[in-house]
Amino acid sequence: MKIFFSAFLLILMFSSCSNSRQFTYFKDLADTITSYSISDTGYKSLTIQADDVLQINVSSPNPEATSFFVIPGTNGANTAGGVTTNSATPNTYLVDKEGGIDIPLIGRVELKGLTTSEAKVVIRDKLSLYLKEPIVTIRLQNFKVTVLGEVTRPANYIVPNERVSVLDAVGMAGDLTIFGRRENVLLIREQQGKKTLTRLNLNSSALFQSPYYYLQQNDIIYVEPNKQRAASSDMTTIRNVSIITSLAGLATIVVTQLFR
Repeated sequence: MKIFFSAFLLILMFSSCSNSRQFTYFKDLADTITSYSISDTGYKSLTIQADDVLQINVSSPNPEATSFFVIPGTNGANTAGGVTTNSATPNTYLVDKEGGIDIPLIGRVELKGLTTSEAKVVIRDKLSLYLKEPIVTIRLQNFKVTVLGEVTRPANYIVPNERVSVLDAVGMAGDLTIFGRRENVLLIREQQGKKTLTRLNLNSSALFQSPYYYLQQNDIIYVEPNKQRAASSDMTTIRNVSIITSLAGLATIVVTQLFR
C-alpha cells in the first residue's frame, strides 16, 4: 500500500512541475544564471498616418503671440485647424486622408510619414516666422492596441506613449489565463493596406530579438486557447446537456403523475 501511495505522490509531483513549466515565460533561460544580456532589433519610431489624432502644444517667451496658436478643448466637437474632432483635449489636430493638418496662421502642414520628432521640427521652423524661440511638443493621442483571446481583460487599450512592447500589452490585459497558448500568440498588423500575421513565442527569449517585439498603432494581439480550454468547454456542454436532460425527465415524470 505504501508503494502505491509513494508512486501516486511522485506522479502528482511531476505533473505539478510539468504544469508550472507550461505557464513559464522564457523557459529557455537557465534557472542557474541570474543575469542575461540580450540584444534586440531596436525600437523603430512610429510615423504619422492619416486619421491620426495629434496634440500639438506651442509655447514661447511671448504668451500673447503664442495664444494665436492655442485651440481650446471642448466637451463636444472641437474644431482644430479647420478639422472637427470629438475631443476635450486642447490643441488637437486630426490628420486628414492626404496626411496633413491646418494650423492657424501657418496654414497646411504635411506630416504623413514623419515621426513625431520630425514633425516637431517642421512645425517649429514654420512657427519661427511668427514666434521667437518657439517650443513645440507633439503627442499621438490615438495610439491603440487590441488584446483578444485568453487574457484576463481582453479590450482595446490606448497607449500613453509611443513605445510599447508585446509584454507591455499583455501586462495591460492582465496577463494570459492558464488556458492561453504562450508559444503561439498571433500578432495582426496592417501596413500599407495589407494585413500581416505573425506568430510569437512568449516561451522563448528570442522574442526580444523579434522585429515585432515593439508594437505599432492598431496592432492586434490574439491569444489562442489551449487544449485544456477546449476540454473544459466540452465538459461544460456535457454538464449542461445532462442537467437539461435530467430536468426534462423530471418534468415528464411530474406531468405523468398529474394526469394519471
